[in-house]
Amino acid sequence: ITCPGVQLKDKQELYLSVFVLGQYHKTECVPAVFPLFFQERLLFEKEFANIVDPGDLVKLLEFDTAVLELIQLVPPVGKVLATYEENTRDFLFPDPKLTHGLRGLQREVLMKRSPSFTGIAPKLRFSTTCHISDSLLILGRSHIQ
Repeated sequence: ITCPGVQLKDKQELYLSVFVLGQYHKTECVPAVFPLFFQERLLFEKEFANIVDPGDLVKLLEFDTAVLELIQLVPPVGKVLATYEENTRDFLFPDPKLTHGLRGLQREVLMKRSPSFTGIAPKLRFSTTCHISDSLLILGRSHIQ
């Protein structure tokens, strides 16, 4: 995350909170000095029961929202400095014109500043990869086709 010329008045560490496919993960904390480097992989897995048509899966992902928040550990509960929201379909499968190199790699988006964050909007650079597999439910056990 970059934010040229911005210095945070609070010196507590920061982390990135990520909510995708109904699951929440957060990164390790980093010092409160831009640029922020989160060199982590976050894994989200989801099974969609009763989905046969890929178009139905696309519709479900369009109605789901991916939320990323930059949070500083300011007591008592932490302070949200910036957020990024996008429907999950576009988050996982970005338009090719929004990516550099291979599909889904090296995306750059502007986060929305919270009212308490002074300075320019932080720029978030990240990548996503997605793996979709079909499975059959046989006798209560899942088998990959």
